[in-house]
Amino acid sequence: MKATPITLLVCALGGEGGGVLTEWLVEAARLAGFPAQATSIPGVAQRTGATTYYIELFPVLQSQLCGRQPVFSLSPVPGALDALVSSELLETARQIGNGMTSPERTRVLTSSARLLTTQERMQMSDGRRDPAELLKLVRAFSREHQVFDMNAVARECGTVVSAVLLGAIAGSGLFPIERRFYEEAVRGGVPHEKANASAQASLRGFAKAFEIVSQRQTQADFVSQVLKAQAMDSRLRGNDAGADGNDGRATALSVIPAEAGIHGFPPPVREFASLGYVRLADYQGRSYADLYTRRLRQVLDAETAADPQAANGHAITRETARWLALWMAFDDIVRVADLKSRASRHDRVLREVKAGEDDLVKVFDHFKPGVPEFAALLPSSLAQKLVAWDRRRIAAGKEPWAMPLKIGTHTAAGMLALRTLAAMKALRPRGSRFAFEQKMIERWLDGVVQGTKRGWALGHEVAHCGRLIKGYGATNERGKDNLLHVLDHLAVLPETEAATHAIAEARAAALADDAGQALDATLVRHGAPKREPKPQPIRFMRRPVPRESMDERRA
Repeated sequence: MKATPITLLVCALGGEGGGVLTEWLVEAARLAGFPAQATSIPGVAQRTGATTYYIELFPVLQSQLCGRQPVFSLSPVPGALDALVSSELLETARQIGNGMTSPERTRVLTSSARLLTTQERMQMSDGRRDPAELLKLVRAFSREHQVFDMNAVARECGTVVSAVLLGAIAGSGLFPIERRFYEEAVRGGVPHEKANASAQASLRGFAKAFEIVSQRQTQADFVSQVLKAQAMDSRLRGNDAGADGNDGRATALSVIPAEAGIHGFPPPVREFASLGYVRLADYQGRSYADLYTRRLRQVLDAETAADPQAANGHAITRETARWLALWMAFDDIVRVADLKSRASRHDRVLREVKAGEDDLVKVFDHFKPGVPEFAALLPSSLAQKLVAWDRRRIAAGKEPWAMPLKIGTHTAAGMLALRTLAAMKALRPRGSRFAFEQKMIERWLDGVVQGTKRGWALGHEVAHCGRLIKGYGATNERGKDNLLHVLDHLAVLPETEAATHAIAEARAAALADDAGQALDATLVRHGAPKREPKPQPIRFMRRPVPRESMDERRA
């Protein structure tokens, strides 16, 4: 029997019940008769630092210690952990980066769920950390590991993630504690039939995680035994491993969706093309989705001519399929009303607030549509007059016109208002915004096709420029202006290689600096003019009167 404590570090974010989890673990150890100790180090905030809980359990029953007491440590020692359990993948990687785990000793149980950091959210491009890299780190610095979406399990069982973490720990067999002691700790000592609703939900999450981890642990042990037996048999026979030409690695079969309308596209393209087709069919109908595939086929034809052997895996068409689908499904008030009035959104809200069957939930949505949102649904002639009127107001020093709205979507009237607005998507193709977006899309696609005809690398860079179009309002307009400037001044450079390099640098600069200074410097460096500055109205504000002066006047 091991004569040293079993060490466990638990990492949980704020509000996930890490303290309750620690109490459950210590109570389960006490019920089972093992001495244990837990300490905690609180984090700075919910996403800038997790609260870590350190537990040590001495794997000898208290009755067998003959009055002696083990000496426990108050803090974890890097590299001396038997297990690391975490509710968030990046937090797991952070603790690994701190040297907490050991490839020879530490077992890692982590959730694949992510809660984006502030730095990830601030990026103008996709600032998310690559989960594949995080998982690679977990594999490299753990003796064994198990990864699954603990947040999804918690939502499914109607509980918090701390109960799922407890089930994962119990299912792993880390501590010599029987399952019944864990469950008794969750119930608080009361019989199962008398446990309250919260305890029942926690037990459901515990049981689900216990089943997932214990089954995987059993499978892993079985595979390990089989491999050891095969290795022993191979040594006895004198055969080299892999002499039959099989290196033991399983072949991964990728299932690529094949939705209607995207037949004929090569496999590397179908993944994004199928998702795009479904998205646009939901957005505006089947005919609009068919327009998406027709546009995509133009790019595919150009890439096939430039790269007949598909040495680059149809990367141009794949990138175009991705950004084209997002651009064609641009956000407007009709789309927002549609998404906010769907039953799936109502169900998600109920799950997030953890509403019970007898709870009343009221949902209020706040909107502030302005002239651009209303003009988007009007024909171009009327839209121009409305926009011109608003610009005159702004030039006169007034605020842009807007209509603040507060709609109770839990009421019949509120839901009817949203569904009425969502039903106006039939008017969308007749609106000025739709016509403008289609014109811009065609301009970009023409740049992709013409660039591909000049050289594959150039077409690939122009296709990547689709990621400049994002967000809404001023951010969306700025992205379109940047794209037009790149197409008009860099994509037409006479030397194909120079144009390719210039576009790549300009795109990176535009995504890294929303003020545009880096982009302007890049444009000038490659011989292109700076972007024209846009006039901004100057508003004169009255100087606020200090409270003391107001009191003196009143006196």
